Amino acid sequence: MRALIVLLLASHAIAGPLLVNVMFVNDETNDVATRAFESVLAYIKRNPDLYLTVGRVDNVTANATDPQTFLDTLCKSYETSVKAGEPPHIVIDNTLSGDSSEVVKAFTMSLALPTVSGSYGQEGDIRQWRDLDEEQLKYLIQVQPPGDLIPEAIRTIVVAQNLSSAAIIFDDSFEMDHKYKSLLRNIPTRHIIAPLRSDIKEQLNKMLEVDVNNFFILGRLNTIKDVLEAANTGELFTRKYAWHALTQDSGPLRCPCNDATILFLKPVPDVKLAQRLALLKAKYALPGEREITAAFYFDLTLRAMLAVRSMIERSDWPTDMQHTLCHEYREDQPVRRTNLDLQMAFKQVKEPGTFAKMQVERNGRSHLAFTLRLEKVSVVGGRPLEAEDLGQWPAGIESQLLVREPRSLANLSSVTVYRIVTAIQPPFVMHVAEEDQAANGGKKFRGYCIDLLEEIRRIIGFEYEIYEAPDHKIGTMDEQGNWDGMIKELKEKRADVALAALPVTSERETVIDFTVPYYDLVGYSILMKKLSSPTSLFKFLTVLETDVWLCILAAYFITSLLMWIFDRWSPYSYQNNRDKYKDDEEKREFNLRECLWFCMTSLTPQGGGEAPKNLSGRLVAATWWLFGFIIIASYTANLAAFLTVSRLDTPVESLADLAQQYKIQYAPLNGSDTMIYFLRMSGIEQRFYEIWKDMSLNDSLTVLERAKLAVWDYPISDRYTKMWQAMLEAGLPETLEDAVLRVQKSKSSSEGFAFLGDATDIRYSVLTNCDLQMVGEEFSRKPYAIAVQQGSPLKDQFNNAILQLLNKRKLEKLKEIWWNQNPEKKMCDRQDDQADGISIRNIGGVFIVIAAGIVLASLALAFEYWWYKAKRPDPMISLPQESKESKIRSKLGMPSTSGVPTSDILPHGLRSRGAMGTNGQWN
Repeated sequence: MRALIVLLLASHAIAGPLLVNVMFVNDETNDVATRAFESVLAYIKRNPDLYLTVGRVDNVTANATDPQTFLDTLCKSYETSVKAGEPPHIVIDNTLSGDSSEVVKAFTMSLALPTVSGSYGQEGDIRQWRDLDEEQLKYLIQVQPPGDLIPEAIRTIVVAQNLSSAAIIFDDSFEMDHKYKSLLRNIPTRHIIAPLRSDIKEQLNKMLEVDVNNFFILGRLNTIKDVLEAANTGELFTRKYAWHALTQDSGPLRCPCNDATILFLKPVPDVKLAQRLALLKAKYALPGEREITAAFYFDLTLRAMLAVRSMIERSDWPTDMQHTLCHEYREDQPVRRTNLDLQMAFKQVKEPGTFAKMQVERNGRSHLAFTLRLEKVSVVGGRPLEAEDLGQWPAGIESQLLVREPRSLANLSSVTVYRIVTAIQPPFVMHVAEEDQAANGGKKFRGYCIDLLEEIRRIIGFEYEIYEAPDHKIGTMDEQGNWDGMIKELKEKRADVALAALPVTSERETVIDFTVPYYDLVGYSILMKKLSSPTSLFKFLTVLETDVWLCILAAYFITSLLMWIFDRWSPYSYQNNRDKYKDDEEKREFNLRECLWFCMTSLTPQGGGEAPKNLSGRLVAATWWLFGFIIIASYTANLAAFLTVSRLDTPVESLADLAQQYKIQYAPLNGSDTMIYFLRMSGIEQRFYEIWKDMSLNDSLTVLERAKLAVWDYPISDRYTKMWQAMLEAGLPETLEDAVLRVQKSKSSSEGFAFLGDATDIRYSVLTNCDLQMVGEEFSRKPYAIAVQQGSPLKDQFNNAILQLLNKRKLEKLKEIWWNQNPEKKMCDRQDDQADGISIRNIGGVFIVIAAGIVLASLALAFEYWWYKAKRPDPMISLPQESKESKIRSKLGMPSTSGVPTSDILPHGLRSRGAMGTNGQWN
């Protein structure tokens, strides 16, 4: 083996260095490639052990503005070298991209010139080399420069962090023309790719207007510094924004920022090649700026020349290669080369790399196998702290991030913060009192929509800033087509989302997008004062007027008095004719007390008991019974009617009823959707009337056609026209509070003011106020939905979240919480209706009467007991026997009996207390 090596070295020494002619083509702006080519020439010259000599060098600079002139320059340079007998063995093409690059590719492909290109472009991006056959691919080679691969790291980051937006700013150190469509293809990320402009701050503001939160800077370190400085001036280093910087330079990141965190990606050389890189920079003037790019062009050029040398050395290079000049080229007779496998020789070159190993596969897939280091750079007070190494990204089209800790990137992505505009409408959106904000997590709003937003946030993952529309309105369009309220905020892109009790309308859909509905169909309704009939525990006494009650009372006393007088003076009464009625079972003496009791009990179902014996007394009693029957029948009938007539009084039950009456004024809120509804309905009626009038008064109609229009009834309704006029006369309230106050001040449910408005407003007012009621069915019903900007991707995201909540029945739970379980809900007494009985509030007085009777009876019992004790005879006083018996029997209403012992006559209760016997002694 050693002998073979010695033999090879000897043969090289005898033959000498091999001569290679080169055509070097480069863009005028690609100064790094030019300087790297010069370093290659110096390196070959100073290293004779390469056994390579650079012969003729044709240096052609591309003209990007005039492709035809550039092609003529290439043809002239090539023809000169051929005629001089020194045709180029290889074309080194370092044009970047665009027309100049395509001209070189067309030139080399047409003339079949072996070429190694360092142009930008992935597989298929270079149009002229897109359809090369197998033989052409062997000698037409393209290797991607580092600047073509570094942007691919952006795609990897976007996918890894699931970013929804991205703004990519690049300077002239990167070529991005071919990346506009391919970089983030098939990724659902809204993105902008734009070259850096002179007014950086203005450019950033324009990007913010289209709702971009993640920024990527591709450029030199100075470019990155300028952009970050502009971002610091615009106060863009908040949680809402994320900043990423990618460069081809090797120095540290500088940022004059107050407080910023940047994800910094920069190339790092292979540790094994670091010494070689330092040597080339120091000894052969390899450019230090964008050293990875300079190293790439150095390796590309040197490897290409060494590949040609090895092929010549192995006799794989044709000695009689034909060179067709440009003017000799015929499209129908293309130049063909076979068995010229430059790609294999290029791959087999043993020369070590300068920055990283070169990976050669096929065009659009060959590249420098370098790595980007991921650093988290924190800047405080304009001074970068120590950069934290997070991992690396190996260069490649489909390479993944290799991070040490997967969570390390979580805090480096922007927190998606949406600006949400709302309008107050309980219970959907309500203010939180300042003293309660701390307990509510600092939130200023609460309600159904706020809870819905929290549920959506948990599904999608975002933060939000919520504010109330400046004019506190939902949003309507005026006659000039201008919008106000939340719709204006969305239309002018000051808000990302509009969240409130927002009805979906066709006119709003022309300027914004709606999600799927999150709430049931809601229309307009009528708010009125609740039907209220005055209640009284003694309402049964108000059935008859006071004069009637006084007359009844007077008739009662007069009748009782007359009955006593007639019984007292009639010779046929019991008290004046005791012997006649001594055998009757019922013996009732109608003194004044008994007459009062008889007349009172005669009015009850129990009856008055035994009637007087005399005819005159009975006539008085019969007259009183007839009077009582009529009075009781009249009272009973009027009491039932009186207690139910108030519940039957329902003057308005629908919108049609409201339109047909005149005692109740009505109106919607000024500028509300309800107002616009009635205004437009009135306008439609007026327009129909004009159409009908034009038809009726058209002189061109025939007699038959005019007869068909001759109808007695007016065919066009004018209900809404009259209602709109009545609303204007009533005056449109400016706020919901004013409208509710006007309703509450109504005299009754049949006279006052009725409010026409959104059914949810009315339902909530009824929920929190027991004096109000919702009347009639809802009309013009529409669903509630969330609004986003036109074309916003949030529409699909919110749609998916709302549908998930709907399937989980979360929306029904929210409705239960904010309607049935609302802390503001008032527990009102149920309103009486026709199906209910008489309430205790109207008939409770009868129970008070019973209680009063019991109290009076108790007082009477006490008085009787006291009276009996006070009037009991003194036992020390002896009375004649006959007088004592007569007095006792007289008190008991018993006839006088002589010879009967008193002890046998007295009740047992009196005997037990002591009675005088027949012998005059007490027991």
